[in-house]
Amino acid sequence: MKIEQIYTGCLAQGAYYIKSEGEVAIIDPLREVGPYLKRVANDNAKVKYIFETHFHADFVSGHVTLSKETGAPIIYGPNANPSFDAIIAKDGQEFKLGKITIVALHTPGHTMESTTYLLKDENGKDHAIFSGDTLFLGDVGRPDLAQKAADMTQEDLAGILFDSLRTKIMPLANDVIVYPAHGAGSACGKNMMKETVDTLGNQKSMNYALRADMTKEEFVKEVTHGLLPPPKYFPLNVKMNKEGYENFDEVLDRGTTALSPKEFEIAANETDAIVLDVRHQDEFVKGHIPRSIFIGLNGDFAPWVGALIADVKQPLLLVTPEGKEEEAITRLSRVGFDGTIGYLKGGFEAWRKDAKEYDTITSLTAKEVIPKINSKEIPVFDVRKEGEYGSEHVLNATHTPLSSLNDYLSEFPEKSTFYVHCAGGYRSVIAESILKSRGIHNFIDIAGGFGALKSEGAKVSDFVCPTTL
Repeated sequence: MKIEQIYTGCLAQGAYYIKSEGEVAIIDPLREVGPYLKRVANDNAKVKYIFETHFHADFVSGHVTLSKETGAPIIYGPNANPSFDAIIAKDGQEFKLGKITIVALHTPGHTMESTTYLLKDENGKDHAIFSGDTLFLGDVGRPDLAQKAADMTQEDLAGILFDSLRTKIMPLANDVIVYPAHGAGSACGKNMMKETVDTLGNQKSMNYALRADMTKEEFVKEVTHGLLPPPKYFPLNVKMNKEGYENFDEVLDRGTTALSPKEFEIAANETDAIVLDVRHQDEFVKGHIPRSIFIGLNGDFAPWVGALIADVKQPLLLVTPEGKEEEAITRLSRVGFDGTIGYLKGGFEAWRKDAKEYDTITSLTAKEVIPKINSKEIPVFDVRKEGEYGSEHVLNATHTPLSSLNDYLSEFPEKSTFYVHCAGGYRSVIAESILKSRGIHNFIDIAGGFGALKSEGAKVSDFVCPTTL
């Protein structure tokens, strides 16, 4: 028996490749299926099953394409209603894979079709669970994502999740291995651990949601407390996962259309495409196409695209580092953004050499701006998350979180200069590109963000542990 976790850091997502006696099961595959097919070929094996733990909201799964490529059936748990052919497993239904068995345990609560897959070894012993978004390490799945479709409140779903955990997962032995669908950084939970594999026994002892003496009322209150609004692209990803999607190869072929600066400019002017610049923030600050939006590949690229651009059908034109075109298109497609219509051939340098108009961002070091911040001479705006700001922030800084920046546009001065910062410099440049696209240019970026400000002696609030907020 072979179990391989295929973890994608930018999505904080874990897919799983399980093999026994030449037969393979893949759980929650990513959109691009080529790597799985190569593994199968190298193992001289055959894909027998494709298991989906639920209809994912934060990424587009590769289940539809993988099924077409291999002929393997797609398996969902009870209550699933996909538009394509699939096996809708009954609670407790067993699936043989070589010498091992995979059992579908219906664990609704995150969504009503959510299912945990229990792997039994060749001796029939419970070995591992693939818990999807039902159980994370240190947390459980948020119960608010399915409420509209299921006509239930998040409190209703949280109560159902409580029952699922207590009746299906917690009775399992402590040595059972937990393989979740996500880790720290995912928007599908609140307090996930950075580790991606653990034992169920350890989770029972440290996961707040698995306390043995916890009442359902306590669970509902704690699980629903502090939930931020889900990103706007989530329902669109659910729709693609339920109804199907375009083959990734076609998306890639269309997106890798190389455009000269002139062609790129014409395309930008004649379409509704957003110019998305995915270079490093330092390069964007030095020069970029006017009104382009920066979201760099080196950060949490796909989730920020999903949160800020939101509409997966939005046409996109890319400005990328040389040789990174395919990576950008691939990572966009993972969250359902299939509308890339081309990229700037030769990158931004070709644009500049062609004497095209370009814009810059004024950036100063923390040391340079601190005197004016401490004296309150120039206002400062903090675009970090609520928990980061609440934990510690520059005194008198205004909180304008990046995830909902458009709701705070009236907070920024119309004419006078102001400063913008995040934690380290990535998110502030995203925010500044959005401000520029809205006609707001009277700001200065603080290089190095809050970390640099604090180390250089900016006046900051007393520290509050984020877990107490």
